[in-house]
Amino acid sequence: MEAKLKEKRWNTEFEKELYSKWEEEKLFKFNKDSGKEIFVIDNPPVYPSGHWHPGAVAAYSYIDMIARSERMKGKEVRFPFCLDNNGLPIETAVEKKYGKKAYEMEREEFLSLCKKLIREYGDEIYNVYKMIGLSADFDDYYYTDMEEYRALTQATFIELWNKGLIYEDEKPNNWCTGCKTTIADAEIEYKEGTTTLNHLVFKVKETGEKIIIATTRSELLCACQVVLFNPEDERYQKLEGKHAVIPLYGREVPIRQHHSADPNYGSGLVMVCSYGDSTDVQIFRELRLEPIKAIDKDRKMTEAAGKYAGLDVLEAREKIIEDLKKEGLLLKQEQVPHRAPHCDRCGAPIEIISMKEWYLKQLDFLEDIKKIADEITFHPEKHKQILLDWVNSITIDWPISRRRYYATEIPLWYCKECVEPFVPPPGRYYQPWKEDPPEGSKCECGSTEFIGETRVFDTWMDSSISNLYVTGYKRDEELFKKAFPCSMRPQGRDIVRTWLFYTLLRSYQLTGKPGFKHVMIHGMGLDEHGRKMSKSKGNFISPEEMLSKYGADAYRLWAASEASIGEDFRISEDRIKGASKFLTKLWNVARFISSFDNPEDPGELKNSDRWILAELNELVKESRKAYDDYNFFIPAVKTREFVWNVFASHYIEMVKPRAYEGDKAALSTLHTVMRTVLKLLAPITPFITDKIYRDVYGETVHSKKLPEENAGWDSSFKKLTNKIIEFNSEVWKKKKEARLPLNNEITGIQIPVELKPLEEDLIRMHNLK
Repeated sequence: MEAKLKEKRWNTEFEKELYSKWEEEKLFKFNKDSGKEIFVIDNPPVYPSGHWHPGAVAAYSYIDMIARSERMKGKEVRFPFCLDNNGLPIETAVEKKYGKKAYEMEREEFLSLCKKLIREYGDEIYNVYKMIGLSADFDDYYYTDMEEYRALTQATFIELWNKGLIYEDEKPNNWCTGCKTTIADAEIEYKEGTTTLNHLVFKVKETGEKIIIATTRSELLCACQVVLFNPEDERYQKLEGKHAVIPLYGREVPIRQHHSADPNYGSGLVMVCSYGDSTDVQIFRELRLEPIKAIDKDRKMTEAAGKYAGLDVLEAREKIIEDLKKEGLLLKQEQVPHRAPHCDRCGAPIEIISMKEWYLKQLDFLEDIKKIADEITFHPEKHKQILLDWVNSITIDWPISRRRYYATEIPLWYCKECVEPFVPPPGRYYQPWKEDPPEGSKCECGSTEFIGETRVFDTWMDSSISNLYVTGYKRDEELFKKAFPCSMRPQGRDIVRTWLFYTLLRSYQLTGKPGFKHVMIHGMGLDEHGRKMSKSKGNFISPEEMLSKYGADAYRLWAASEASIGEDFRISEDRIKGASKFLTKLWNVARFISSFDNPEDPGELKNSDRWILAELNELVKESRKAYDDYNFFIPAVKTREFVWNVFASHYIEMVKPRAYEGDKAALSTLHTVMRTVLKLLAPITPFITDKIYRDVYGETVHSKKLPEENAGWDSSFKKLTNKIIEFNSEVWKKKKEARLPLNNEITGIQIPVELKPLEEDLIRMHNLK
């Protein structure tokens, strides 16, 4: 008997050969006219940062498992290769590489450098995509900096403009002092630390008494417009309606009661300035206070700061504290915990600065978003709450304009005469900073001369139409009718408040429908101790290195087996190595079975065959349910346990004598189990399953259907499993204690009554006498 699997061991080099074969066979080509149900995956466009996080590679493995399992359910899957090339990271990478800020170069030159570097990074991502075995259609691709994609972003903006949902206003905005642009609340990361709380001496104008106010932002004294105390704080009721004199500046501001003042923070009196934090912004709006601009876009003090004008914020803070000490106006200082806002892109501090920006209305749609969230199936269901919590926290409209370069331009021009904005017709990609509006453009005032807008969109304006782009919105109406709402959005928990929320908002504003049928939210990849992974912490594992060492299937099996859907997962080389051991086991089992022919007619099954098919049926039932919930943890773990601990250890050992004799029932059952296991594992470990299936059965496993529960397999035999394992283990233990080889005969062992239906196979398995 010669095994059809010639190689004695699974070799990861087979993965490259198989991937080339898949590409030649065009296995994953999307065909919208196939007649099958269309399933479109709005997979997150990878940001080409120069290296991929191992957790991100695991996440993309999950997405590929979705694509493969849906194909095996008979669906036509669109799974495009895509890169998110817009945004600040590539700009900061160019700035770092060339030692210049974007605003220190000619715009055209800077954009050219960005495009060159992003393409280099993109090639690296493309290679990892293939290394991990992603079944994307590489002929069906998009980059968010493609003219076609940017034109759609602009077209949707123009559509929303015409609906009256876009407006310009001067409001306090989050200003990144590193990126030199406005950013949204969703792009802020709060860092925990400590800071100095300074207890300053103010005076009450009307009485001359001293009052103490504690602040961490002494440099904002010049922008203070009111002092507050809590209405329930009896200490300060007498101050209502009076005025506080600001130290060093001598300016008077009213003292008022307000519920936002915390009686337990500092002295209980709070100075409200423009702007120390978001609470200050809310109070200024509520009390209709006139803001004073104390800090400029370079994070330097303005003329409002008096003699401190021109100083950096930290320098001004230090100098003001020094002067307060000299004047005897600093009572004490103490270190306190502090959450400071930083840009989640570049890590620079955020200041709240008032400036003009373009806004997209979102406050008017928050209730609608909550309603359509109920029309979407979340996987896991509990993660829908992350979205709802974010929606409930939103207090301002979305500032969508940015003062950067490498992003989609806002398609606006301004009339030279009346300064009214001019909006072009949708269709092509516009670059107003370097080109005139379409020929024949004319302002309502009659002027034909315009100045182009220089600002660009927030990168989420591009990212939030990805589901529209892949379903053909405004580009392929036939596809759009079949494919929208988009079938699936898989993504990380960390970008629910940005990518998911903004996509749902824009889809609803443009179509009146939910953006998706399903949303799968995976957990975050952490190191083996549960800490965030980074190169700076020294706990980063290179996914390319792991893939080269252990192969894609080991990496994918580890990723699927590590945690249930939506949960964080631990990353370590030992865990990946452990997954590779199962592949060796699977190959050995398959190689043994491949040495026997698969009979067309199995004849009458024996009870041991019925037992393993009952076990297999339960595995199929649980796995199919999990695949429908996109929970790959269950088929990965359950199939691994079944193959290793039940099928190989017990059934194969039980029927070996029959197999060597050519018993058709045993051989047919062995092949039935093997084929079913290969199909169940194909979405998770696509390489080894396809190699085995091709070599043994002459076809690709990826053209097969996922197994379904078989009503003809008698489930009653499943109750024997624990007893079989217990009995076999006991016999093996006794042989070991007697120092007998496992194939030696042994006497004095009685087969339990419950296992009498399997008596013949058990006697031959253990050589019982």
